[in-house]
Amino acid sequence: MMSMSDASTESPSSSSTNAALLDRTGTTAAVIVTHNRVELLKGSLGIVCSQTHPVDKVIVVDNGADDAVRTLVEVTAGDRAVYVPSKINLGGAGGFALGFLTALSLGMDAVWCADDDGRPADENVLETLYGVAEKNGLAEVSPVVCNIDEPTRLAFPLRQGVVWRRYLSELQGDFLPGIASLFNGALISAKAMEVIGVPDYRLFIRGDEVEYHRRIVRSGLPFGTCLTTSYLHPDGSDEFRPILGGKMHTQYPDSEFKRYFTYRNRGFLMNQPGMRRLLPQEYARFGWYFLVQQRDIKGFREWLRLLRKGQQEKFYRP
Repeated sequence: MMSMSDASTESPSSSSTNAALLDRTGTTAAVIVTHNRVELLKGSLGIVCSQTHPVDKVIVVDNGADDAVRTLVEVTAGDRAVYVPSKINLGGAGGFALGFLTALSLGMDAVWCADDDGRPADENVLETLYGVAEKNGLAEVSPVVCNIDEPTRLAFPLRQGVVWRRYLSELQGDFLPGIASLFNGALISAKAMEVIGVPDYRLFIRGDEVEYHRRIVRSGLPFGTCLTTSYLHPDGSDEFRPILGGKMHTQYPDSEFKRYFTYRNRGFLMNQPGMRRLLPQEYARFGWYFLVQQRDIKGFREWLRLLRKGQQEKFYRP
């Protein structure tokens, strides 16, 4: 995860901000992206469909175009089901982009995000998110993302102030403004999407959430994380390697495939408005990790090659 509080933005007018705020009286579409994981999808789909706050449409973007997924969606969601198959794998970014646009085309007022390997912690998550959004006047609100195998532990490190938190019990208060984990249980108003758009398909599987976060920061729209409800997701904290005695972190995914998209896409992100001041820190952190901590010159050269590929916007897939 990466926070982006450095963006210089022009504050939107109060009238345009108010139009983009979440309102529980509007319609809500759940958007779930899946790819060849029908068994995992069952858990996510079931709890999404049983929320105490009504979900008006359940849009499942199937990157595998699997008839078993179509059947599951139609049986579980009934007349709320909207099955969207894709003959090619659009990735998470492209899948959510297609799902968001489908929701907008159906006239939905808000989109609630989910995926096939995670799920809302209980049937009250959407209700809680709307309550926090209305109390704080938000255009987007996210739940805390917790480890699906150990729900008291965060699935990704979360920075509160200058301290990185790893457990739910370490979080202070009930709301964290200006920081959100997008796509993992995030609730976003349709009017906000008129300002920030939909996810960038080119990013495929990594960095799309960070780039979308960058856009909402720069928009000036109010958003944040509700600390009293959670979304359960497989643990991702192992990718974040501590450096300098744990004072900072860097990212090293466990597969060459993931590292390719992670480092290439970070190169693109570091070139974007609102992110550029972080580039010296990027060189320092990854340089320290590869050259000093790991003594991995080959790894550093590969990181640098992929970073430059992203900076040049060469989005070819391996």
